[in-house]
Amino acid sequence: MNEKIFIKGASQLLGVNTQTLRRWDKSGRLKAKRKKSGKKNFYFYEMDDINDFLSENFSVLLKLAMKWSFSTVPIELPKKLYCPDKAIFKARLSRFEFDLSKNQKFNKIFSLIVAVAGEIGNNSFDHNLGNWRDVNGIFFGYNLSAGKLVLADRGQGVLTTLKRAKPSLSNYTDALTVAFTEIISGRSPESRGNGLKFVKEVVREYDFKLSFQSGDAILNLDKKGGLVIKNSDKFMNGCLAILTF
Repeated sequence: MNEKIFIKGASQLLGVNTQTLRRWDKSGRLKAKRKKSGKKNFYFYEMDDINDFLSENFSVLLKLAMKWSFSTVPIELPKKLYCPDKAIFKARLSRFEFDLSKNQKFNKIFSLIVAVAGEIGNNSFDHNLGNWRDVNGIFFGYNLSAGKLVLADRGQGVLTTLKRAKPSLSNYTDALTVAFTEIISGRSPESRGNGLKFVKEVVREYDFKLSFQSGDAILNLDKKGGLVIKNSDKFMNGCLAILTF
């Protein structure tokens, strides 16, 4: 059944005010449906329409991911964007792979795009297992026409998780550097932590772009500029990754 949601609920779900939704309705950007009760018209949306809108508007999708991951109290997310456990994430990743494989633009690289998304998402689950800050799971959304995807979590963050294996780490800049350049393990002599190094190599080789934030540090990675980490004035506990492909 296609769930119906009224304008106030839609504003909370999308992270915008009702005035913005009314402007989008008038412009045709996101049309609301009307239900008449007596002399009043009530505006409502169907969840399929909201999901389609988010899939086609990456700027709104990204804003929603950031609001969810940065906020003190997490907002409720559309079910299509929220993966509470690894099994659901794998199912959504399979759908992502199917959508990519049907797009001629990505027919030669879709498996690599899926592999990168899988490594980032699995990294969130693997490093926060039993240690989620408040809400378990990850945000996962994408826009194929823009060639972008976003993954986010409300976990412990890179610094906290890496300090378990490397206690000398003291800041997020160093933690991100280690995460993307070194193979470390908390169970010697086993080598663990290859995931983000794999992501780095794929991004550089295939001319993708990656922005990855944890704490007060943002890592930017592409083929031309290499790996650059800058400080952010906006702190987050978990991780937020934006991939352009």
